[in-house]
Amino acid sequence: MGGSLSLFLSKLDSLSSALKLINDNQKFSDVEEISIYDAHKRVLAEDIIAFHDSPPFDKSAMDGFAVVGEDTFGASQSQPKDFKIIDSIGAGDFSDKTVGNGEAITIATGAPIPDGANAVIMKEYTTVEGDDLTIYSQVTPGENVSPKSEDICKGQKILDKNTFIRYSELGLIASAGYSTVKVFKKPRVKVIITGNELVEPTKVEIDRAKIINSNQFTIKALVEDSGCVCEISHAGDSFDEVKEAILEASRDFDVIMTTGGTAISKGDVVLDVVDSVGDILFHGVAIRPGKPAGAGIVNGKMVFTFSGQPVAAMSQFDIFARKFLFEMQGRAFDFHIVKRTSQLKIPSQLGRTDFIRAVSDDVHAKHVLNRGSGIIRSMVEANSYIIIDENDEGYQKNDLVDVVFFNSLVW
Repeated sequence: MGGSLSLFLSKLDSLSSALKLINDNQKFSDVEEISIYDAHKRVLAEDIIAFHDSPPFDKSAMDGFAVVGEDTFGASQSQPKDFKIIDSIGAGDFSDKTVGNGEAITIATGAPIPDGANAVIMKEYTTVEGDDLTIYSQVTPGENVSPKSEDICKGQKILDKNTFIRYSELGLIASAGYSTVKVFKKPRVKVIITGNELVEPTKVEIDRAKIINSNQFTIKALVEDSGCVCEISHAGDSFDEVKEAILEASRDFDVIMTTGGTAISKGDVVLDVVDSVGDILFHGVAIRPGKPAGAGIVNGKMVFTFSGQPVAAMSQFDIFARKFLFEMQGRAFDFHIVKRTSQLKIPSQLGRTDFIRAVSDDVHAKHVLNRGSGIIRSMVEANSYIIIDENDEGYQKNDLVDVVFFNSLVW
């Protein structure tokens, strides 16, 4: 490529350098204790140690009859065996009777196995007349019985700190005896949309030189997709207005994000503000799309400065902010990269990392041809990024490429 482009790229931070600066300034959320009812999709801030055995007793795995397993040996359709029913146990109940040879107790799924019994025969293999039970199949000792502590032993560590709480973990935590749980607080993120040209969505014709503010919706959704709480505000392109907005946000929020006002040129109002009231970590990264990305620290709070171009802003969020927000909450995050075969030739430039919107399946990846930074429709059409490393000059058709699916990024 021409010398002018190489010179321009040489003035930008490498992606690895920018990511290291963010990682070196990683922040972590405080801990709060919440009801287990509210703990879904949160991250544990403590180890979970079981207060109970689960199950707390040997229990029946199905509806049937509790018996001495050895008494059933030899029973079959042609040679049934007869038993006497001495009691019945429903779920949540128990029997104080002991099962002897030739005896049975009717039992419901989940009920405690009575003394003397060591197996449950399914009712489908029996017939009953009054207290007389006839069985047509044998069971071995322990069959259809869930033993005490099969799932959890009292005093056992069953989940580690930093575990992401899904519905399955919720069940385990509850079984261990927890009604509340300690988790990392959701970071509170302020997104400041800058720009004098922005207007709210409307069906009527908008004034010349104005544009609908779509970034407020996409970035808010991306923040919430990262497990955080988001609040939107707006600021004009004046230094004082942006300064006031950033300083106020730094007092009340954990992370600040801005869109617009980051072009790599003289008079970039957002970065000028960050430089005046805090420290700039980087401004301008050798990536496509979104090279004007920046980051800084104001009053100890991370500030991400994104492009006003919608697609660039979305990509910048995925590249720089998503990992930061995940790890604030104790949850590790890295791109889950898979290999796919490129269906088209993809040019690139040495020294720049490309995040190319693509449509990928289990075998192939095809980049979206209309890739401008402002073309939101290209993100709707795509389901993945093709990532081209800064040391590669692109790919030929049928080359293996690195792919990250969008659905692998969400909280």
